Amino acid sequence: MGNCHTVGPNEALVVSGGCGDTKTYVVGGWSWAWWLISDIQRITLEIMTLQPKCEDVETAEGVAITVTGVAQVKVMTDTELLGYACEQFLGKTVAEIKSVILQTLEGHLRSILGTLTVEQIYQDRDRFATLVREVASPDVGRMGIEILSFTIKDVYDKVEYLSSLGKTQTAAVQRDADIGVAEAERDAGIKEADCKREMMDIKFLADTKMADSKRELEMQKASFNQEVNTKKAEAELAYVLQAAKEQQKIRLEEIEIEVVQRKKQITIEEKEIVRMDKELIATVKRPAEAEAYKIEQLAEGQKMKKVLTSQAEAEKIRLIGEAEAGSIEAVGKAEAEKMRLKAAAYLQYGEAAQTALVLEALPKIAAKVAAPLARTNEIIIMSGDNSRMNGEVTRLLAELPVTVNALTGVDMMKMPFLQQLTGHQSQSAI
Repeated sequence: MGNCHTVGPNEALVVSGGCGDTKTYVVGGWSWAWWLISDIQRITLEIMTLQPKCEDVETAEGVAITVTGVAQVKVMTDTELLGYACEQFLGKTVAEIKSVILQTLEGHLRSILGTLTVEQIYQDRDRFATLVREVASPDVGRMGIEILSFTIKDVYDKVEYLSSLGKTQTAAVQRDADIGVAEAERDAGIKEADCKREMMDIKFLADTKMADSKRELEMQKASFNQEVNTKKAEAELAYVLQAAKEQQKIRLEEIEIEVVQRKKQITIEEKEIVRMDKELIATVKRPAEAEAYKIEQLAEGQKMKKVLTSQAEAEKIRLIGEAEAGSIEAVGKAEAEKMRLKAAAYLQYGEAAQTALVLEALPKIAAKVAAPLARTNEIIIMSGDNSRMNGEVTRLLAELPVTVNALTGVDMMKMPFLQQLTGHQSQSAI
């Protein structure tokens, strides 16, 4: 635990002990100190007044005199010098401090008195006091003390040496005073004449200067009037120019206003165009597009209907065709089976029976082949060559056995009857 200690600006607080051997110096502040560990001491910083006195001290001429003075000293606050003062005076009372400093000053005062004459001491006390201060300051400074001032208060002796010097000085002063009065009166007359002459000279110079000043004043007035007129003309011209500039600025502002108004009018017109465009779109284009879309959709529907109808018809035809093809295929298979059975039977009947069956079938084949021709009113064969027509007929007859063979499986070329017939026709053609 500890306490907080404070000091005013006229004291220095010295805190020692604690952690380490350092000392803390506080001037006009506070510091913390630990109980039983830290040591707190104070030293005064106030001005101390000393009155050194040296009695019956012999001067350089051997005259014994007594000198008294007044000195103002104090402890310096610089940290290093304050440390010196604390080393010398810490724990001492103010009276003890004064005693040490006083003895030092009196010692230096005695030593300096032995080097000067009475006249030097008496006539130039300030120099004597300054000398004492300069000599004593280093010694008291090493003790942390500063001499603020040192003055000689009184100088006297017991043998009336100083009074004799005073009488001589008084007589000399009286003599000098009488001489001074006579010289002063003489000098006053001379000075008065000189003053009158100087007064006239000064008056003449003053009159001359007044005339010069008046002339210069007139010239200055003329120059000023010229400058004023010039400035006035320039001001009028500047006013006209400025007025023209202002008019120009006003016109420019008006033009800018017109431009802005025109821009706003254009903007309004553009917005009106946009509005009308949107109105046209809403009232004309959109309904037209809707109507076109409706027509397009109806057309697309009709188209799709036709396509679907066509697809349905095609599918119907395909299915019918497939059914008919299946029917034809079944019929063909049945006919083929029937023909196969017939052929087997024909093989059993013999050649004469086969011939008879072929001859029976030929009218039917001819009827089937000629069925399309039944709807023909007239057939004209365009050929001027009879041999070519005969050749065509011969070719049809020659292809008939092949057709019968394909339909019935009977090879008519192996029948003796047809062999004879074809052979005869070939010879006729030859």
